[in-house]
Amino acid sequence: MMMNELPAWEKPREKLLREGREKLSTAEILAILLRTGTAKKTAMDLAGEILAMDKAGVRFLADCTPEELKRISGMGDAKVCGLLAAVELGRRIASSRTEMRGRIQGSSDVAQLFMEKLRYYNKEHFVCLLINAVGDIIGETEVSVGDLCSSAAGPREVFAPAIRRSAASVIFLHNHPSGDPTPSDQDIRTTRRLKEAGEILGIPVLDHIVIGDGAFISMEAEGLLG
Repeated sequence: MMMNELPAWEKPREKLLREGREKLSTAEILAILLRTGTAKKTAMDLAGEILAMDKAGVRFLADCTPEELKRISGMGDAKVCGLLAAVELGRRIASSRTEMRGRIQGSSDVAQLFMEKLRYYNKEHFVCLLINAVGDIIGETEVSVGDLCSSAAGPREVFAPAIRRSAASVIFLHNHPSGDPTPSDQDIRTTRRLKEAGEILGIPVLDHIVIGDGAFISMEAEGLLG
């Protein structure tokens, strides 16, 4: 049965209009984004296959590539681009609060701003926040994706944007795809190395916050900055 052959009360779009978007299942949301199925599959069938691609379920979409989605029969360029564009839009909405440049009162403020942006990534993303003299966020740079101890997370790459923007201090964040925010020994060593570089440059590292799945740890609060 094709999507347009379903009774009106079973169609995702009609359900959204009738009951609200909060009542939709994840598969129904994906089906609306896909818009149509194929000759042999409904949009709901395709949505189910997408959710079954990885044990992470819908979180898989945070980092998946067009090539991965195209492995599913019926997922052409239009469907793949529409779906990934929606994922990116959601990510930008989640991170748009940082544009408010609210004053940072503590590590929980930072964690709340970035939790939804970072918690679903399948790889580690290392972010440096630029802070002015009165505690406002004036910039955000993604330093590296992958291993935190990679060359991309060296002092030169980390502090160059802070120097250009005349930041008074910086705060680091990175996520743990495992969901456990406990800093590793490597996290601690890298942070202390960067903190020493910041002291030489006159740009202190205020904190390094590790984001997990709905939880975070402040290395400053835990006394791990050194």
